[in-house]
Amino acid sequence: MTRPYFLGSPQWHDPKWNTQLPSGRSPLERYSQVMNTVEGNTTFYATPSQEQCRQWRSQVPADFRFLFKFPRAISHDRLLTGVDAQVRDFLEILSPLDDVLGPFLIQLPAAFGPEHLSNLWGFIEALPAPLSCTVEVRHSAFFGKGEAEKQLNRGLRERQVARVCLDSRGLFSAVPDCDATVDAQRKKPQVPVHLLPVDAPPVVRYIGHPDLEANRPFLAPWVERVAGWIEAGQRPFVFMHMPDNGDALSLASLWSTLLNERLPQADTLDLVDDTSQMGLF
Repeated sequence: MTRPYFLGSPQWHDPKWNTQLPSGRSPLERYSQVMNTVEGNTTFYATPSQEQCRQWRSQVPADFRFLFKFPRAISHDRLLTGVDAQVRDFLEILSPLDDVLGPFLIQLPAAFGPEHLSNLWGFIEALPAPLSCTVEVRHSAFFGKGEAEKQLNRGLRERQVARVCLDSRGLFSAVPDCDATVDAQRKKPQVPVHLLPVDAPPVVRYIGHPDLEANRPFLAPWVERVAGWIEAGQRPFVFMHMPDNGDALSLASLWSTLLNERLPQADTLDLVDDTSQMGLF
């Protein structure tokens, strides 16, 4: 796959995808024939075995990238302090995937405020080279355009670390008239969209409206932004979420079509429509 950017979803398997993905030996292998990155949400809740990581590596091509989250015990329970041994153990387990690792996601809770920034800087600076990371914040002070946000952005720029841009406007524009939307609006943060230009690859996490076509006006500005990044020689990461992530591939397909209209070298997704795949997994 020679896509000039990374496109993925928050997971690599959903029963709804059985008729949309090419054939393969495993859900991950099937997914990686169409998408070239994935959010490793699984590591936020539980650490895989090293053998599982070896199996994952055998199922993806060399150009694929895993964007794993640091475990909750590190980012949320300890707020990045006193976790040196946990980080070493975590990275050792993931070592079979070293050549297909994207930046690690440091997803911070709303409780991680300006008074904890020194924790973040120490954590980033202690990470072994060539490992890289990207940071997602939730505390309201980091969206207020005041001194706290300036300190965050300045520190990330100095360390050449991208700030994740979470765009949940599509999700929160929806009427919560189904269980999936109600649940997503309850769990996902509703924060302003703030961009931080740095030399590191940008990371965008878009959470969509359940009505696929309703996402077009929200995606349109990202088409221009991502096309501009690619034309400038960057290779951004773009992740497509839906209230029901069984619909995430359809959203990614819509997105890739819109981007391809603006930037023809950004290919569209090669999804299939094969009802014979139903029930395989």
